[in-house]
Amino acid sequence: MSDNRRIAEEIIKAVGGKENISSIAHCATRLRIMVEDKENINQPAIEEIDKVKGAFYNSGQYQVILGTGTVNRIYEEVEKLGIEGMSKSDQSKEAAKNGNLLQRSIRSLGDVFVPIIPVLVATGLFMGLRGLVMQEQILALFGLTLADISDNFILFTQILTDTAFIFLPALVAWSAFRVFGGTPIIGLVLGLMLVSPSLPNAWGAAVGDVEPINFFGFIPVVGYQGSVLPAFIAGIIGAKLERQIRKRVPEALDLIVTPFLTLLVMSFLSLFIIGPLFKSVEEYILQGTLFVLGLPLGLGGLLIGFFHQIIVITGVHQIFNLLEIQLLDKFGNNPFNAIITAAIAAQGGAALAVGVKTKSKKLKALALPSSLSAFLGITEPAIFGVNLRYGKPFLMGLIGGAVGGFTASLLGLKATGMAITVIPGTLLYLNGQILPYLLVNMIAIGVAFTLTWLFGYSDKEKKM
Repeated sequence: MSDNRRIAEEIIKAVGGKENISSIAHCATRLRIMVEDKENINQPAIEEIDKVKGAFYNSGQYQVILGTGTVNRIYEEVEKLGIEGMSKSDQSKEAAKNGNLLQRSIRSLGDVFVPIIPVLVATGLFMGLRGLVMQEQILALFGLTLADISDNFILFTQILTDTAFIFLPALVAWSAFRVFGGTPIIGLVLGLMLVSPSLPNAWGAAVGDVEPINFFGFIPVVGYQGSVLPAFIAGIIGAKLERQIRKRVPEALDLIVTPFLTLLVMSFLSLFIIGPLFKSVEEYILQGTLFVLGLPLGLGGLLIGFFHQIIVITGVHQIFNLLEIQLLDKFGNNPFNAIITAAIAAQGGAALAVGVKTKSKKLKALALPSSLSAFLGITEPAIFGVNLRYGKPFLMGLIGGAVGGFTASLLGLKATGMAITVIPGTLLYLNGQILPYLLVNMIAIGVAFTLTWLFGYSDKEKKM
């Protein structure tokens, strides 16, 4: 029997057996198990299973942290044992019945944005690479200057870096329709209507190059390039409207009537009501974010760096995706990324200190890979498997994140993209910021490691 097969069997047994599992899914790092009765879960047994880096129950799902790559293999073995699988989206809908209103709302926001993030990551990398190749020092290595760069090359780089944000409402509306039970292609077309070239360009209107169209004499309408909330709200309402229309339309007419009425009603609501209203809300959110980031003497970075990982463990951190998208769209850069990178790196530094200091082979085997995972941008194994379990390392990681975030603010670091941090995140700072970025990471890791080593962990206090 393979190790992964044995681990799958042990997990099933520890969560109460097949009869206690209603469905199972997985994300990048965790098995997400919906159980019939959480009282039947044997938490100590789960934590003793090889490759398990931690487990916790949150909003209707029992989440077993296994790490990237490993989780896919264990999930395959679980399915082979006859456990019914479910897509993460479907399971999220089921789990959405649990938790408070804020948790459910943020979880829905996350479900919409997660499929979009890879293209935004790619866009950020393109921005970073463009910043790298356009540096005078880099061009000089090839005997070139900025004057030698052709207009066609500049145009090509703009296609790479601008497309995702120009059509962002289409991506958001498509994903929202998918999550909330509508037909995704209808959502895609609705989102494209929001950025139709027939409308005044949003960025042109913002700088005064074009004037909004005044409908009915008092509703100013522009395109919604780069906007998120209007498309998100339109996607939710549109998906629910489509489902209601479909229930009432005869099957023979469904193909014609349902998409026609959905797009007719939603195009009117989106352009004339939802768009103007939530564009204003979006602007208030952006201004609030800028206020915190702009607090004097690095205070904004210190606060965000300290509290970020606390927010992560509450499960409502998906709201940050919206903030980062707004920053990138408005300014072409993202100061938030460097600060949260420090918070993530610091948790890795704390877990690393535990792994180096402990004499326990099992804890060492858990803590060291968990710290590497954090340095690659995924902190769940370090947080839930090590730092929170022993308490003090998590606190030392928060302090390290605060110091690192403080430094990032003082240095004025601004990423070219989002969603990747620490080691992979270096690609977002190739535009002349790589050295200060590395310095911020080393400070965050160093502070968290040192404090954890001196005050945060001792084998005399707790053993695995």
